[in-house]
Amino acid sequence: MNYIRNMRELIGHETLFTVGCGVIIENEGCILLQHRTDEENWCIPGGVMEIGETFEQTAKRETYEETGLDIGELKLFGIYSGESCFVQYPNKDQVYSVQIIFTTTTFSGELKQQGIESKEHLFFRKNELPANLNPRQEQLIRHWAENKTLPVIS
Repeated sequence: MNYIRNMRELIGHETLFTVGCGVIIENEGCILLQHRTDEENWCIPGGVMEIGETFEQTAKRETYEETGLDIGELKLFGIYSGESCFVQYPNKDQVYSVQIIFTTTTFSGELKQQGIESKEHLFFRKNELPANLNPRQEQLIRHWAENKTLPVIS
């Protein structure tokens, strides 16, 4: 089932409301970020919930699809909403996506470097984050780097 594709057939480029789930994968004090192919920026793995999925199922599925990693126990990191959650993609599709963000330190598998959505994956230290963070995720990545108390809701 592809909810987004089905809805786009009905509404064209108009704003679609979605729920996105992402995962902050930590390893030895570093965060895993993916270099996106579509916007030339860095973000955490994650994506849009499909009909019938739980938040955790979405986060685990999207992370596996984008990184090749199976992730273990998830803890709620934060819930993000507001103007920063609106995007217009280069193809003119508009989306407003509330973000449910988890964190984990348990994962297994071989990290896939390239895919449809990402050019590469790298671990970054809190004080060495790349300058070109995804604008819709910059706040949550900075919250992680600043050790914000969990869960952060904005």
